[in-house]
Amino acid sequence: MPETPALHRLPVRVYYEDTDFSGVVQHVAYLRFLERGRTEFLRAHGVGQSALFSGPAPLAFAVRRLSIDYLKAAQMDDLISVETRVAKLGGASIDMAQRILRGDELLVTAEVRVAAVAGGRAQRLPGEILAKLAGAGASRA
Repeated sequence: MPETPALHRLPVRVYYEDTDFSGVVQHVAYLRFLERGRTEFLRAHGVGQSALFSGPAPLAFAVRRLSIDYLKAAQMDDLISVETRVAKLGGASIDMAQRILRGDELLVTAEVRVAAVAGGRAQRLPGEILAKLAGAGASRA
């Protein structure tokens, strides 16, 4: 897929620490790769999570739901790409679609819902965040 404002690609090198004894990526390492992809997607669209969390009304994103399909394994030293896009914007949540590829080879697909949380409770997404993500091609629920 060509990169568009709606699609963000993050290149990631697989290191020894990401693998098991046989040099194959451990399933939990993919969760870290996906998290980095979501963080960099938000950063690329002007949503800095550190600034949100340390602001006057601290706000954080928490994974509410995650569905992941492991299709093929990555291995030590592979250069993979994490693709992230917003599938749907809700009032207090963002649904993101993610893929991990090695070249053109699809390794992992994931659907993630992150909820905006403040003080341990769901919080509506601020209008400025909705505007930035709507500008990235996201649809409203």
